Amino acid sequence: MNKYLNQLVKLSEINKEIDAFEPRIQRIEKSISVAFEKAKNAVESVELIEAEIKEAKLKKLKNESLLAELSEKLKVIGKKTSAIKSEKEVKALQLEEDIAKEQCDFANEEIARFEKIAELKEDEKIKAKALYEELQKAAEEVSLSMEKEKEAIKEEMSSAYARKEELVGAMSQRILSFYEKIRKWAHNSAVVPVKKQACYGCFMRINDKTNALVIQSEDIVTCPHCGRILYKEAAQN
Repeated sequence: MNKYLNQLVKLSEINKEIDAFEPRIQRIEKSISVAFEKAKNAVESVELIEAEIKEAKLKKLKNESLLAELSEKLKVIGKKTSAIKSEKEVKALQLEEDIAKEQCDFANEEIARFEKIAELKEDEKIKAKALYEELQKAAEEVSLSMEKEKEAIKEEMSSAYARKEELVGAMSQRILSFYEKIRKWAHNSAVVPVKKQACYGCFMRINDKTNALVIQSEDIVTCPHCGRILYKEAAQN
């Protein structure tokens, strides 16, 4: 194979290798992010339950205050009843007493209900906290493992960039410039093999003359359809 073509094939492969590193790193970072997001959702669930407990306790406290007020009211009604003689006033106070007693019953029911809610939410909170701790631990383990994998990728990247730098340093600047012009639009398919007499960049069939030139590999040949640099498939081995 032509020396320059051989260099271009190698450079193309190294560039493909380099460009594949970033998606690998992104997948790692996404895995870490997803793991910690699960833990974050779990802690938010704990915070929500704590807010519900606080609300239930506050409502219980309000009903306890209301019950205390109603108890005092009933005492006052009791004192008034013994002091009045008018039947009309007695009936009015009796009605007021009945209403106050109904309100007391309702307040007691609400106190018991909110107390039960708080108890159930406390159980939920224990489970939610356990889940959060489990997910947080799992996230930290994922992060540690993935960070090691990321470091290994960075070492591979460093090696690939070193090989690229060495190769580029030995290449003709004219050939390199020609390759970079094609790579601007073709990206990592700037240099492609010919398989079954077809360009594996645009997948169009090339004519016999162009195919013969590619097989000879004496010159740099471009696809007559798309302009990519071509080489015979056997050059991959």
